[in-house]
Amino acid sequence: MLRTHTCGELSSADTGKETILCGWVAKRRDHGKLVFIDIRDRYGLTQVVFIPKECPADVYEKAGQLRSEFVIKLKGTVNKRPSNTVNPKLATGEIEVLAKDLEILNPSNTPPFEIEDNIDITEEIRLKYRYLDLRRDKVFNNLLMRSNLYKVIRNYLGGKNFIECETPILTKSTPEGARDYLVPSRANPGQFFALPQSPQLFKQILMVAGIERYYQIAKCFRDEDLRADRQPEFTQLDMEMSFINEEDIFALAEGLMKLIFKELKNIDIPVPFKRITYKEAMEKYKSDKPDLRQEEKTEFAFCWVVDFPLFKFNTEENHWESEHHPFTAPNTEDLENLEADYGKVRSRSYDLVLNGMELGSGSIRIHQEELQEKIFKIIGIEKEEAHQRFGFLLEAFQFGAPPHGGVAFGLDRLLAIISAESSIREVITFPKTSAAFCPLTSAPSEVDNKQLKELGITIIKGGR
Repeated sequence: MLRTHTCGELSSADTGKETILCGWVAKRRDHGKLVFIDIRDRYGLTQVVFIPKECPADVYEKAGQLRSEFVIKLKGTVNKRPSNTVNPKLATGEIEVLAKDLEILNPSNTPPFEIEDNIDITEEIRLKYRYLDLRRDKVFNNLLMRSNLYKVIRNYLGGKNFIECETPILTKSTPEGARDYLVPSRANPGQFFALPQSPQLFKQILMVAGIERYYQIAKCFRDEDLRADRQPEFTQLDMEMSFINEEDIFALAEGLMKLIFKELKNIDIPVPFKRITYKEAMEKYKSDKPDLRQEEKTEFAFCWVVDFPLFKFNTEENHWESEHHPFTAPNTEDLENLEADYGKVRSRSYDLVLNGMELGSGSIRIHQEELQEKIFKIIGIEKEEAHQRFGFLLEAFQFGAPPHGGVAFGLDRLLAIISAESSIREVITFPKTSAAFCPLTSAPSEVDNKQLKELGITIIKGGR
């Protein structure tokens, strides 16, 4: 290692020790002949002082060259600060390092903004220089919380016999309510992959495979209009289980949420969560995403919304379509209405709502080919089209598909709520703007004609 200590660990107990620190120059201050700098790494900040009589002349000279965000390595002795200069706001505030040697590992241009939390800069500039933005404590701590969230999830589900499985990113276009991102296939001219809107069909197939308990921290892609809680690519916790009912899903999810808030916020979330039918939510709260914070009085108010309708009628196109997705099982009490009144059929789906925001959604799935084909037909997908689009799933159902169900939670939304951020962009490492553009890489961008020719694609200027 280039360093013996991080910039956040030295204390008065280390007084007199030799130390080597590496990091970025956060600030430089000249007090007469004394040169002070704050050196910063991801762990914290340490004050360093260069005293002409205490360090070699060339070291003192180099100290005068330092500017904000220079990357440096320095050697020195830990010294206890005078009592009147102790900084109680810093973990290292009781000490300073008397510099003996200095190496400039890399200089830096003047940053376009100061590396501080309380500064007023546009989102466009922040995202263009995201590598600088990520050096700020507030932004970094959001990413640290994200990492810690993943650890909690994996420990919890691993302890409950779940298997973490990866599903394909290049897959078949099976629209689930939003537009797919399409990827042309050079090896198969005129044909396209799609980026997955969710791992829905693959996780159901994993249940047919006998996995029984699956989860994945999955990247999902949807080409839709953006809002503060949406991105073209987002991350969800995806789970599926066999031989279960709704109560098993509720208990699993509530246990996970309780653990997450205890580990990340030291808050005890009461369980079980309140359950509200879709009908009650719409009549009482005028929304299927009710915000119960005032009513429940816990800063974080969870509730399950259940008994959604299975279908909704599209008046513009004059046909029935799925309220959630076509793989959701109907309520067994309403099966007779599949032959008569589609509007009265309730689904076995459920949404988890937190502070008026849909955090996750799931359902008990259809696991029988005949029933799945009937649902497809009701929403206008005839047998031939159903087998063309979803044949691999229907065929799998012919080989002993167990009853199964699952749920998926938006981790970006969850992190934004936990971190008290107004936008999920604040908890994503490299987010897109509200126009689905990446200022850092200038993506999306044009590609050269050679690539287009290989793919058999012609660009129509001004076309949509």
